[in-house]
Amino acid sequence: MSSSVLDLAPVVPVVVIDDAADAVPLAQALVAGGLAAIEVTLRTPAALDAIRAIADGVPGAVVGAGTVITPAQVADAVGAGARFLVSPGWTDGLLDAMKGSGVPFLPGVSTTSEVVALLERGVSEMKFFPAQAAGGTPYLKSLAGPLPQARFCPTGGISAASAPEYLALPNVGCVGGSWMLPADAVAARDWGRVEALAREAAALRP
Repeated sequence: MSSSVLDLAPVVPVVVIDDAADAVPLAQALVAGGLAAIEVTLRTPAALDAIRAIADGVPGAVVGAGTVITPAQVADAVGAGARFLVSPGWTDGLLDAMKGSGVPFLPGVSTTSEVVALLERGVSEMKFFPAQAAGGTPYLKSLAGPLPQARFCPTGGISAASAPEYLALPNVGCVGGSWMLPADAVAARDWGRVEALAREAAALRP
């Protein structure tokens, strides 16, 4: 696996799993569609079991944990088999835990000061969240001049239509999103539709 989350795939599906039994077929559909890096958010009680199931049952997947906000979650996620970590924001304690986890990680930022603070701590790869609400492509474009060493995975409000605009920026390595996982398809367990949408997403890099 690449040491950089940003280089795994142009699009990282952000997955909320309510039933761990759905984890393997959902991940298989995403991988079959060309999206191997899968971020399972720690927003539901089933999340850790879902990560464990994907790590054990879908060899082609690179499963990670999202919405990581405490050092305890870092340990739990890595223990369940997460191969990367993503947070919506960061504190010194959380950053230290992620740095010590042994897996790649993307701490979340939404301001220039947060970016500079992470660069000061030796971290140059970050999640930009919530991307659309925090300024979108114009904001990221404005950061590329003064802070060219920072690279981002924008997540939050990104769609199939807007993803290529982000991916065209020099400081964007990938984007995170859930548009390839429409609620009705997941509820109906229509994994064929998920696979088709994943295939379209995998082809989005300009």
